[in-house]
Amino acid sequence: MPRNRTRSRRILAATGALGALTGAGLFSLAYFFVEMLTRPEPDEPSQNFTFTPWELDLPFTEVTFPDASGAHMLRGWWIDHIGADGGAAPRSVIIASSGYRRNKSDMLGIGKWLYRAGHTLLLVDFYGHGVGYGSPVTLGFHEVDDLLGAVDFAAARAGQAPIGAIGFSMGAAVTIMAAARDQRIRAVVADSPFATHRAIAYDAIHKAVPLAAVPLIHLLDPMLGWRAGYHFAQVEPLREVAHIAPRPLLLIHGTADQTVPPYHSAQLYAAAAEPKTFWQIPGAAHCGGYFVDRLEYCRRVADFFATALHSTPPVTVRQTHALD
Repeated sequence: MPRNRTRSRRILAATGALGALTGAGLFSLAYFFVEMLTRPEPDEPSQNFTFTPWELDLPFTEVTFPDASGAHMLRGWWIDHIGADGGAAPRSVIIASSGYRRNKSDMLGIGKWLYRAGHTLLLVDFYGHGVGYGSPVTLGFHEVDDLLGAVDFAAARAGQAPIGAIGFSMGAAVTIMAAARDQRIRAVVADSPFATHRAIAYDAIHKAVPLAAVPLIHLLDPMLGWRAGYHFAQVEPLREVAHIAPRPLLLIHGTADQTVPPYHSAQLYAAAAEPKTFWQIPGAAHCGGYFVDRLEYCRRVADFFATALHSTPPVTVRQTHALD
């Protein structure tokens, strides 16, 4: 009997130690994921080694403006389209934003086509993601204020010109949330957006450590609050997308996207109200629709903005919808 009791105690002690080690391991993994998500990019000279509108012979001005909260300054390229009549005021403005840790040079391809279609462009870097140091970066939480700051800047500079917005990946999710909150954004193109922060985080964790995905996702949320000051529930394009209507929404997603699986756009489309369009591009990888067929992609996006921005009166109301 004493021998059995001693053996039981050893088993319990070993089990407790294993549990402690497992818990510590999960905590360390959660901390690692949050740090990887939120750490700022180092401010290095090589960040400036990108193409600019100059390479495409586009007239542009480097601009800076505050985010909507006034917390920091943002950088962008204002590509001013002067119409045939030589008027100073643009006919329309399209704000373009790239994805997580990407920069505004990514939008030069579609940007040149939209410029040729008659739009003035504002290509923006989210704070800490493109050129410039930011701490910490987030996956859409602070970036919504960045995009709303871009809307303020465009509206002040362009007067009554209608404003549209196009975003890619995280930029697409941010564009959906910003448009839901600000009716001055009259049309939205969202290429490869995620539906919720929780879902895209779970997708990434499950791909890396599938057996630990469930406990890790539960640890990640409070740690995200501790390290970055927000929670999953505060970044949910799925909850806000219906507020874009009656302004038009074009969702674009590749069927071979393994970074943001196509079900994210399918959920957003189901939750959105009319008018809405969902263009699924067979075989396209993440944000790869443009590269599958550049001409078709540019035509569809340009036609969408031409119809959306030049057929209804402008809206000057800001922040008509906010999160609860």
